[in-house]
Amino acid sequence: MFAIAVVCASCGGSSHTSTTANTVTTTGSNVQAIAVNSGPAGNYANGLFTSVTVCVPSSSTCQTIDGVLVDTGSYGLRLLSSAGGGTLTLSLPQQQDGSGGTTGECAAFVSGYTWGPVASADINISGESASNIPVQVIDPTFSAIPTACEDGGVPENDTLQTLGANGILGIGPYVQDCGGACEESGAENPGLYYACSSSSCQVTTQALTQQVENPVAMFASDNNGVVIELPSVSGSASSLNGSLVFGIGTESNNALGGAAVFPLDSNGEFDTTYKGQSYAAFVDSGSNAIFFLDEALTGLPVCSDNAGFYCPASQTNESATTTSGSTSSSVNFSIASADELFSARANFVFSTLGGPNPGTFDWGLPFFFGRNVYTAIESRSTPAGTGPFWAY
Repeated sequence: MFAIAVVCASCGGSSHTSTTANTVTTTGSNVQAIAVNSGPAGNYANGLFTSVTVCVPSSSTCQTIDGVLVDTGSYGLRLLSSAGGGTLTLSLPQQQDGSGGTTGECAAFVSGYTWGPVASADINISGESASNIPVQVIDPTFSAIPTACEDGGVPENDTLQTLGANGILGIGPYVQDCGGACEESGAENPGLYYACSSSSCQVTTQALTQQVENPVAMFASDNNGVVIELPSVSGSASSLNGSLVFGIGTESNNALGGAAVFPLDSNGEFDTTYKGQSYAAFVDSGSNAIFFLDEALTGLPVCSDNAGFYCPASQTNESATTTSGSTSSSVNFSIASADELFSARANFVFSTLGGPNPGTFDWGLPFFFGRNVYTAIESRSTPAGTGPFWAY
């Protein structure tokens, strides 16, 4: 599953600003500072960012990359090269295929795709590290983009202005970004990975160990999941600070406590009931709004100038119930006019931002405000059982 926030080219906020602090862990070798702000391009609404240090494997040649989007809806680290306006200048060794060519990847997101070579890097975040793991370098100068990659009908996110970030840190509930499907040949292969020569690229199979991997799953410890902790927000704010805590039930600062646990089905989803109907749903810090259903089902009109968001005449209060097995929880949320929220330039944090997502519920970043949200990785043991699951 891939999901990424929509970048807003003219984001701002209303003058109403109010935040209420909740318990956010700030110390520990497994704690990384995160912040919701406009991002390195200055054009992001509800973007959750952090910094990541990458190194040439088994060396002290390293670079710290700021402005990396934290995304529980994807898997693996993707860094925007300086050729695309990103800050990555470090030369990471590129992965070679069996014929001596370079492995490329076309990673599909809701709002676009990223294209570039697969490389190897050591990754350091806070006191955690992963050695020699596959990452993607987003590079507009890398080989000709295959037609099959461009045929998805979405734009390429290969510049700082289009991506809105210096990279994406995918820390969702799975280990690899494709899994067994990319090991298959023929029609079963979704076409994420390519064998690239100097003149062209062809879809190829990719072993699990060579696929772009969730860095958290590769840590030596605290590797069974993450906790995102953000204060609550009433209305809008200019920025918001929080913490990304690694591990679930592995340290004194990442216990589940009374969080409700929602195991995921075979599609990596759980259920959300809205207005008496059940829909597939997922939790995604990389989506900058709560994206749910369409205008006909919600009764919320989309914005006349931006069909990606809702613009009700006045703020509406909504309610839905998340369910998995015998666990259920009521979620109250509000949707305001995106045009109103974006009408000023001072604010980039919006608790009431929503938009259409036909047929499903994408519990994006506003869902995280005021909650400790746990993402447990597949096949990893936690005090609440084996992942994958979300909990809050």
